[in-house]
Amino acid sequence: MKHLLVRVTDFTIVDEYTLRVEFDDGTVQSIDFAPVLHGYYFGPLRDLELFNQVRLDPEIFTLVWPNGADFDPATLYKWNEGEGEELAARMAQLERRAT
Repeated sequence: MKHLLVRVTDFTIVDEYTLRVEFDDGTVQSIDFAPVLHGYYFGPLRDLELFNQVRLDPEIFTLVWPNGADFDPATLYKWNEGEGEELAARMAQLERRAT
């Protein structure tokens, strides 16, 4: 299986938990992260103040947060093709197991 190599080049906060993400091939996606904010790394991002501290890491070319949370750029690229829904389901399942 070949892994998609893509880089995040820029982003803009457009709404609560929603970012407009730009990629190195010119693709732009609006991503609502709210459904995946569960678990050890992503759960704390429900704090909007922490979520809004997102930044672009210039070495790994993806979105990162101060608590160590990040996303594979390929996952972000395919977010609206089902990757986001799949991740949300996995994160919700993990949270249910933890409670």
